[in-house]
Amino acid sequence: MSKNFSIEIKWALRFTLLTLAWAIGEKTIGLHDEYIAEYGMYTNLFVFPAFLFFYLALKEKKKYVYNNSMSFREGFVSGLVLSFIIALLNPFAQFVIYKSITPHFFDTIIAYKVEHKYMTLANAKVYFNLKTYIIESSFTALSKGFITGAIVSVFLRNKR
Repeated sequence: MSKNFSIEIKWALRFTLLTLAWAIGEKTIGLHDEYIAEYGMYTNLFVFPAFLFFYLALKEKKKYVYNNSMSFREGFVSGLVLSFIIALLNPFAQFVIYKSITPHFFDTIIAYKVEHKYMTLANAKVYFNLKTYIIESSFTALSKGFITGAIVSVFLRNKR
């Protein structure tokens, strides 16, 4: 098993940049203000570029580290490492998103949720804040990353 994780580090940094770019895109098209009602649905589309990045990272690992012969276990370990590094970088990305790219996001979504009676003001403030988003997104990065890594490993494996 390879102890060299430079490919995972490179792709985790790229994934973090993807996350920032996605947030800029959401903000630009109005999902963080004018179309906040649609935010929950469209933000989930991030799964497609996220899956692509995992695929490209593990494919690169297979090609350059495992000489195009990678087992499920090797791919899965690479996916775990990638997920872990992404989760470590995630607080930085969330901080940049909600302090620089879209600093009024939490106020906007809280107002929307309360106005449409989806949540009370107190509950909305507990859920929609930087600390909660950092924690939730880091655990999401780990759990979804583990699953994505496993799925991609099944497709990329070619040795037992």
